Amino acid sequence: MYSLNVPVPGEVSRLAADLFPQLVGFDRIRERHTLLAKRLGDEEFYTLETRLRQALSGAPAFEVQVTGIDQFDQPTRGPGPVVYLAVESPGLMDLHNRLTETFTTIDGLEGNDYTPHITLGRGGTLSATIEPITWTVSQLELFDAKHREVASRIRLPA
Repeated sequence: MYSLNVPVPGEVSRLAADLFPQLVGFDRIRERHTLLAKRLGDEEFYTLETRLRQALSGAPAFEVQVTGIDQFDQPTRGPGPVVYLAVESPGLMDLHNRLTETFTTIDGLEGNDYTPHITLGRGGTLSATIEPITWTVSQLELFDAKHREVASRIRLPA
């Protein structure tokens, strides 16, 4: 399975590390913090990358902001609750919607159901106030879940 991810800056990773002591009682804690833009499927890599680059042609860089902490009480998949860093970004929403025109969507997770977020953990609750973190996204990562590595990077504007 491939996905298109937005790289998160070190400041977001530091925030997650600062919150770690409050997550230790969770069933699962996310060690790697990612911001998913779109799941892409299992196509042969070079075909998928070509389709992706065509779909992203002319896509601009955009801003993303982590605005707070929220949770999915009853997530679409797996046990809950899922605690996450809430993300606001009209540019990311536009990018996601653009990619749903080329790639199939997963009901309950994508399209109109897409909620941009950075997962912190599963199976616990967290109440904390954070300072917003804003950054400009000028590169995207095509992630290969099978090999757990970034397979390709795409600069914006594409």
